[in-house]
Amino acid sequence: MFDLERWQEIFETLRKNKLRTFLTGLSVFIGIFILVLLLGFSTGISNGVKSQFEQDATNRVSVWTGVTTKGYKGLNPGRYVQLKNSSFEAVEAKYDDYFEYRSKDFMLWGGTVTYNNETGNYRVRGTLPDNQFIENADIGYGRFISQSDLDENKKVAVIGNKMKTDLFKDEDPIDKNIQIFGMNFKVVGVFYDPGGDREESQVYIPVSTAQKVFNAGDNIRNMSFTVKMANNFDEAVAQSTAISEGIEAQIKEMHIVAPDDQSAVRVNNTLEEAKKIYSLVATIQAVFWFVGIGTIIAGIVGVGNIMLIVVKERTKEIGIRKALGALPMSIVGMILQEAVFITMLAGLLGLIVGLGVLEVVGPQIDSDFIKYPQVNFNIALTTVFLLVFAGALAGFIPAYRAAKIKPIVALRDE
Repeated sequence: MFDLERWQEIFETLRKNKLRTFLTGLSVFIGIFILVLLLGFSTGISNGVKSQFEQDATNRVSVWTGVTTKGYKGLNPGRYVQLKNSSFEAVEAKYDDYFEYRSKDFMLWGGTVTYNNETGNYRVRGTLPDNQFIENADIGYGRFISQSDLDENKKVAVIGNKMKTDLFKDEDPIDKNIQIFGMNFKVVGVFYDPGGDREESQVYIPVSTAQKVFNAGDNIRNMSFTVKMANNFDEAVAQSTAISEGIEAQIKEMHIVAPDDQSAVRVNNTLEEAKKIYSLVATIQAVFWFVGIGTIIAGIVGVGNIMLIVVKERTKEIGIRKALGALPMSIVGMILQEAVFITMLAGLLGLIVGLGVLEVVGPQIDSDFIKYPQVNFNIALTTVFLLVFAGALAGFIPAYRAAKIKPIVALRDE
């Protein structure tokens, strides 16, 4: 039942102690406000990191080769390790049950591409159909490379959106011919990539066609695979790491490379890298929580202190109430209501202001590593209620002391 008289007493008490009440409420407000901002930015960091990994498949294993740095089995160092179709086929055959997508590339950097009077230098990549999913390439127009394109060595091309803008302007490029090093290729698709202009400044063609028209034989530049995800993240990382190590050992054995030669064969496992980054993000989030909760605890201590002062200043009043028959629980309730009122009002205000700041500032932040800072409203609201509960606990000790005061002692208090 709402007790108007009781609430009037609370407001009057807080008014008389307005400076202490303001400072205590301010500490609680700042605690919640800082916690909301920290949680928002920790979410923004998490979103930014995830967006970086979303540029390619998170569970990707990539294989590149370089020059040997150690002699091995009679072969001198300084030998370039050339991947071939057979290298890709051997890895695919051994780990086929573990792979979701697979691709091999033959790549040319700075390929001259022309359409009518427009010319530019772009990366030319001969690839397989699965590379669309490995690279997270989104087809905006037309289609990607198909199996029939590979089987028939078709001269078809899928160009990036940046390349389309450079060469075709506002013209529809589908079924138009471009010249790559003077050879005609029909444009069958346009793709978008989360990596932006850098990734969209390239053209995909069938790898079989690239090897044929550029006299590459059966040479390839690199291989990429995505590993099927296991039931949980740690298990998936362990499985992906084991496969990466197995592929590295297999390629080194096939191409007669020393097992400890780190430069000749390089295998990159994005899932393992993702685990390291996500662990770092989790640590940052834990630090943010620690700092935010620390500021809230400071506010709670302030609530306890002001309640002690309130009890001290109202000792005579408490004695009179008890002499008139007030029960100990009513005294406890009187003090706790004041503590709860301060924490509830200041906490909700801090929550609202914090969410408002994130709502205004968040969309203005355009960084690769901080995106869409926001707070789960339910978590924030739960934090406020936990704060109110903690405020009640902070006020309980002074309230309990007040309830234990003997009327005769209280009335003698100066």
